[in-house]
Amino acid sequence: MNIKPLFSAGRLTIYLSGELDQHEAQQTSAAIAELMDEFLPRDCVLDLSALSFMDSSGIAVIVKANRHIRTIGGRLWIENPARQALRVIDAAGLDRMIPVESGRVGGLP
Repeated sequence: MNIKPLFSAGRLTIYLSGELDQHEAQQTSAAIAELMDEFLPRDCVLDLSALSFMDSSGIAVIVKANRHIRTIGGRLWIENPARQALRVIDAAGLDRMIPVESGRVGGLP
């Protein structure tokens, strides 16, 4: 799992690439929380365009990130989910809790 942050004008974009599975979930969740605490963003975007695999552990990471950003007064959304990750997000109904924007130009800077 590779995590790359980009912070600009109160918006933290976190680019996730690689595989987000049970093995990577705890470290990824902790890294996302640390970035949120460091930058204290108003808006936080998880860009999943380079995520090659995500299972239900990835859903837990996203839900924890959403809870964490709310404690610091921000909001979270998902952008550019890769096809496989989007299937997992749809199956879990996560898009009813967290906005998901796909098809936008983006990806790793």
